[in-house]
Amino acid sequence: MRTDDKLDQMEERPTDRARPPRMTRTRLWLFWGTLAVYLAIVVGVLVTSWLVTLDWQVMFFKPYKQWPEIHAFLDYFVVLGQRGPTAVAVAAWLGWRCWRQRNLHPLLVLGASLLLLNITVGAAKLGMGRLGPHYATVVGANEMNLGGDIFPSGHTANAVVTWGVLAYLATTSLRRRTLSVIAALGALGVGMTTVYLGTHWVSDVLLGWAAGLLVLLAMPWLEPGITWFEDRLMGILLRLWLRLRPNSLRGPLPAGALAPGVSRQRLAPDGEVLVRETVAAGTGGRSAGHSPDSWPHHPARPYTIRSERSPVTPAGTRRPPHADRMPRGTPMSPPTWRGRNDGG
Repeated sequence: MRTDDKLDQMEERPTDRARPPRMTRTRLWLFWGTLAVYLAIVVGVLVTSWLVTLDWQVMFFKPYKQWPEIHAFLDYFVVLGQRGPTAVAVAAWLGWRCWRQRNLHPLLVLGASLLLLNITVGAAKLGMGRLGPHYATVVGANEMNLGGDIFPSGHTANAVVTWGVLAYLATTSLRRRTLSVIAALGALGVGMTTVYLGTHWVSDVLLGWAAGLLVLLAMPWLEPGITWFEDRLMGILLRLWLRLRPNSLRGPLPAGALAPGVSRQRLAPDGEVLVRETVAAGTGGRSAGHSPDSWPHHPARPYTIRSERSPVTPAGTRRPPHADRMPRGTPMSPPTWRGRNDGG
């Protein structure tokens, strides 16, 4: 197999990077509706409404003493909402996705979502300072502003965001629906487990579900910033890589962004330069003429398959593909029929 044919096959391999969800009208309605539920839960706890009464009724029921046979299993199951282990597991999977797609978008989406989660949920925890069931002081009180940090439930919100990111990054609608259902069931189970173990009030879990869903629904607003940061980071990494290994660009071009002014080239095994393309400055690391709004970013094909080139006659001139169907005696001027890839 010729080198340029092999490169053409590599270039046409499909990418896993799909169009990210946009902030559609439906998503906006879901966002503002979830925000209204979030505020209603906070107000309900602050005014010591029926929601606080429900919290105390469940606490007096002591679920962890009702079904002791499942207690050991739920001690391990609740780890699915713990920030450290879940972030490592999901980051490992998304890291493989990044290597396969030759870009950093999946990991950057995970990092941005967890950063937004920690800021919003952490601020709410510290701002409201609610004590947990095991540290409650007054029966029937909302236990607010007492230095606690359980409202909203961090385990629940983290389960919604960490596993929901996999559905957010899914490449097909079927995968997105399937992963959304799995993430929702997992977050539901983690939240109810914290209530069973007595570490959270019911209202803590309800607010945690709403907080995690708000982060996922707001992710399309962060996409432009993630893309901007990804382009700059890929450019920096490529510059460092070219300094360490200047002869490493052999074979298919990476699908990620390039730094402005960097010349990328394909080399044949014998060292012959097959393709050289310089990325223009100010294009965000992509070749000039490439639309920044297109998704996924398919690299342009700056070369022609050898089988598509016009054959060379014994005299050294090139003949058009339809030359055999032309009437005899038709003059063919060499400058007229020269192929577009002819170097002469």
